Amino acid sequence: MVLDSTQRMNMKLSAGAVAASLVWATPVFAFSLLVGAVLEGFNFHGLRRSAQFMFWGEIAGSRGWIGVFSLRFSLLAIGICTALYFGADPVGLLIGLSLMIPAAVIEAWRSRPAIDPNAPTLAADDPSWDDWNPWLVRERERPETEEDNP
Repeated sequence: MVLDSTQRMNMKLSAGAVAASLVWATPVFAFSLLVGAVLEGFNFHGLRRSAQFMFWGEIAGSRGWIGVFSLRFSLLAIGICTALYFGADPVGLLIGLSLMIPAAVIEAWRSRPAIDPNAPTLAADDPSWDDWNPWLVRERERPETEEDNP
């Protein structure tokens, strides 16, 4: 199984969290965190592979996506329910399942493009700043006036 940088960062964060929880929490909490991290690692790997297949054109149509999503979601739900049935700590399991988010943020930050100090910029008082809507990431729509409608 080939891991990308986000998955490797997730493994590093998970190993650190499990080691820290062994020191400051109970062994059940640490094991639950480990189980959650393993479940999320497999879930993210499946998500990444299905996205690659979609971009390569190997999963066609909505039925293929629904099948892949439902299989991945079902396996994750079965893993969570099984872990809880056998006495996993719910908080540890939740933390383990959530460690992929900081790993993705860290890797996105690390792989950002370099800042170009010579890139052209607008002056702070340029009127074209008023034409841009940062919430919708597009130019503002101007209200139609009576002159525009004959």
